[in-house]
Amino acid sequence: MTSFWTGTRIRLRGIEPDDWTALMRFAVDEERLGDAVRPPRSAEGHRAWAKEQAAAEPEGDCFRLAIEALDTGEMVGAVSANQADPQAGRFEYGVTVGADHRRKGYAAEAVVMLLRFMFAERRYHKCEARVFAHNQGSLALHHRLGFVEEGRLRDHVFLAGRHHDLVLLGILADEFARLHPPTEPPLDT
Repeated sequence: MTSFWTGTRIRLRGIEPDDWTALMRFAVDEERLGDAVRPPRSAEGHRAWAKEQAAAEPEGDCFRLAIEALDTGEMVGAVSANQADPQAGRFEYGVTVGADHRRKGYAAEAVVMLLRFMFAERRYHKCEARVFAHNQGSLALHHRLGFVEEGRLRDHVFLAGRHHDLVLLGILADEFARLHPPTEPPLDT
């Protein structure tokens, strides 16, 4: 039996201090997707942030994990659970994959693993995602995974000299379970 956190193409693992160079590349890649244009962070700033992430304990059910390709051992992205509200039973998540690793199934596999954990192990009822309307690749990924568009915040973000819409998506635990059944049989009792 393999680890819960190991799939067919990837494994999810904690952030390590040496991941800083990959995280720095992802920051540049996200800027190109229209996430946000921020002043550049120094290499030392990325090193310090990666070291801090590596030492951080999860805050409740909020955490960030590295996405590592099984065939190369390279960090190809990151996935996180955010804004977890156990009382309401909902959380948000985020995923990023480096530009040179996109369209290889890494993001989809990482998201399915994360959602399986949050729904089946942590008992959450709903996952929410926010995607910029101009990010067609991310919108297509979410629709393939079973997310439903729940709303659109018009002209919500300002980027590259103009306003853009933000699409709100969600998936419920039972919808996810129908589309992505467990890959291993339940433990015998």
